[in-house]
Amino acid sequence: FADGHDTARVFTFAAALERNSEHPLAEAIVNRAKADGIDIPDVEGFSAVPGHGVEGTVGGMRVAFGNRKLMAREGIDIARFEDRIATLEDEGKTVMMVGVNGAKLAGMIAVADTLKPNSAEAVSRLQDMGVKVFMITGDNRRTANSIARLVGIAPEQVLAEVLPEHKASEVAKLQAEGLTVAMVGDGINDTPALAQADVGIAMGGGTDV
Repeated sequence: FADGHDTARVFTFAAALERNSEHPLAEAIVNRAKADGIDIPDVEGFSAVPGHGVEGTVGGMRVAFGNRKLMAREGIDIARFEDRIATLEDEGKTVMMVGVNGAKLAGMIAVADTLKPNSAEAVSRLQDMGVKVFMITGDNRRTANSIARLVGIAPEQVLAEVLPEHKASEVAKLQAEGLTVAMVGDGINDTPALAQADVGIAMGGGTDV
């Protein structure tokens, strides 16, 4: 936490912005805030910035919650926190930052994706069948590579920091290499990529993938 902000304040900002999201990471943040007994306020002027994060006004303050790209867009300097952020990302955690009034970093929240127990086995069985397994994600490369290592996906088959609207073009690139592509996605952000693929497999929500 930075500039005099504490845990409750940072979670208040983050949970207020994420309360109406169905994303698994958003759900984790809201659940933590509720578990801590934090009263989640209403948001005015909410907007989602694809591939960046979310923004809105909470308690009269303009709050941005998201990744490095969003902080840069807001003009918020995070340079002195880069070492800590990089350490968390190397541990496979997604780091999201809370910026206030386009000026200060209030703090950051690290959320870890929990792999399903059979994920590595599923990837291994696909590879044994001759299927080349790629991971495509909007997350940063450090976090993506950390997760990929755990499931046995090679770094060169990790497509990281891909904005939702660019996933379809990444699928098209694989097809241009002569590959027949089956895309597994959540059917919300991934709809264009699912349509572009030779086979689109849509899950009900991010956690199902």
